[in-house]
Amino acid sequence: MTTEQTIKDMMQDMGKAAKAAAETLANAPTEQKNRALIFAAQNIRGHKDEIIAANVKDMDIATARGLANAMLDRLALDEERIEAIATSLEAIAELPDPVGDVMKQWDQPNGLNISRVRVPLGVIGIIYESRPNVTADAGALCLKSGNATILRGGSESALSNRAIHDCLIAGLKEAGLSLDCIQLIPTQDRSAVGELLGLVGYVDIIVPRGGKSLIERVQNDSRVPVMAHLDGICHVYVDRQADLEKAVAITLNAKMRRTGICGAAETLLIDQAVVHSHLPAIMDALKIVGCELRGDDVVCELDPAVTPATEADWNREYLESILSIKTVNGVDEAIEHIAAHGSRHTDSIITENTETAEKFLALVDSAIVMHNTSTQFADGGEFGMGAEIGISTGKMHARGPVGLEQLTSYKYQVRSDGQTRP
Repeated sequence: MTTEQTIKDMMQDMGKAAKAAAETLANAPTEQKNRALIFAAQNIRGHKDEIIAANVKDMDIATARGLANAMLDRLALDEERIEAIATSLEAIAELPDPVGDVMKQWDQPNGLNISRVRVPLGVIGIIYESRPNVTADAGALCLKSGNATILRGGSESALSNRAIHDCLIAGLKEAGLSLDCIQLIPTQDRSAVGELLGLVGYVDIIVPRGGKSLIERVQNDSRVPVMAHLDGICHVYVDRQADLEKAVAITLNAKMRRTGICGAAETLLIDQAVVHSHLPAIMDALKIVGCELRGDDVVCELDPAVTPATEADWNREYLESILSIKTVNGVDEAIEHIAAHGSRHTDSIITENTETAEKFLALVDSAIVMHNTSTQFADGGEFGMGAEIGISTGKMHARGPVGLEQLTSYKYQVRSDGQTRP
């Protein structure tokens, strides 16, 4: 048997097992799912040394391969990040179970009582890069929402993913749930991804989380519906009525808190009316912490040390300490720029004018639109969702942070007292 055939058979077996597990998990009691998550969190804390040791090996391999700093930051685990993983599992356990939730109920004149009720999607395939915490977050979110999942992490985090997955499996075993509820593809052979994308009849939806090339491949090749976003080209717009202190603090945080996440700001738009009063302080704060600045002609004239921006910079997701800066003539021009160059992820306005803020919030067509808020808050945990699988920038099914409710669909339950249709 060829290697290709072996992987094909393996993925078919995983698909069948996941489908069978999903059918049981869809009706599992909330308490049973929560028990699995809580025990998994305890296991992660109890095995933190093994997880860190596995991560050190992954980091050594990734560094030798020359992975970018943004990828290395996403990959790295320490005690604080491992505790955050465990805490996230416990937070998901505490969230209301969406399965079976009655979204709406009404009576019809024809005698029908109709309910719209949340149900799991079924089997979710998740393909991701670098971040080992996705193994825990994705597995836990799928479990709590009644979905079986097949996880495919990147080769750079293979050992870390396996160590975390072992803790999830221990939780399933403790709770008496099928171990096939959360499966991790054991091979790094890229053909496994292609097979996963073709598991029609077994996998109900694919969620890719990673770089542009990965997501483009998934969207182009998948025969299963995909929920994804391509880029996180996020903007901060400093309006002419922005508070200077807020403008400096928010821009600095939006760009530099963690540069390698999809919610990091990549372009600063600033109203030409406050270029001289606001921009120098903003640029000074960014330069102090090592941020490279690229600007249009007005910005470069104000500070000759700024690198001239090219047209490509307005469309670039840097994921590192680089920020492009463009001057605009008011909120309308800022909205036009975002429409032309943004990725419909997250965009924020800094202003004390409520009317201007509401215009921005209404007209910017992004999954997340903010007022006087750092774009780094584009996160399911910060939204009270416990965790997220990713940020969806599409408009079908789910948009914005993908948490428990976004991993469900619904069905209609109809009750009557023997009604027949005339």
